[in-house]
Amino acid sequence: MKKKITIAVDGHSSCGKSTMAKDLARAIGYIYVDSGAMYRCCTLFAMQNGIIAADGSINEEEFKRRMPEIQVSFKLNEDTGRPDTYLNGVCVEKDIRTMEVSAHVSPVAALPFVRAAMTAQQQAMGREGGIVMDGRDIGTAVFPDAEMKVFVTASDEIRAQRRYDELVAKGQQADFDEVLSNLRERDRIDSTREVAPLRQADDAIVLDNSHMTIPEQNQWLLKQFHKKTE
Repeated sequence: MKKKITIAVDGHSSCGKSTMAKDLARAIGYIYVDSGAMYRCCTLFAMQNGIIAADGSINEEEFKRRMPEIQVSFKLNEDTGRPDTYLNGVCVEKDIRTMEVSAHVSPVAALPFVRAAMTAQQQAMGREGGIVMDGRDIGTAVFPDAEMKVFVTASDEIRAQRRYDELVAKGQQADFDEVLSNLRERDRIDSTREVAPLRQADDAIVLDNSHMTIPEQNQWLLKQFHKKTE
């Protein structure tokens, strides 16, 4: 029986990390964990509980006090064949993907107590191996010993176009310039935060998928996986 490894997929927002990580997990029979969805759950919880004010400021003291109330889990959706995100037992897959949540997620994810709580939950999920997890700091902070690390990137405009198309396909109102500026601001916050900033791990394989189709990138990932496990 082959030992199951841990696979960390990191990269900028809207570069298709989640899609490729989900597809890879399904192809190799591993568990997929969307760490970004976990930070989106924290953001949604804060918005629902008046912890984030209308001007975007965060009541950090109240947030820290209530952090233990946030439990994130994933359950396979039989219809889509992909996992849905649950916040305290309630499916929030659609709620966490709105532009409102996107606008607040980076400042929330930069808070040290939020990162500590989510990192602990992520490490508990990945203890046995056989996991594909995507995010911003999986290969550097969550699983620094992961056997396979991939760092994904693509140009700003291409990433914004993908995000815009995704929102429109879901029937949500979207403005391309707003999506692009939100994405650049998130990159800035993610890369400059004090705790576990977004950066490429020294031993990560880089994938620029600006001009790749989804089947092409899936094939590339499978090839890397077989190299690591054979």
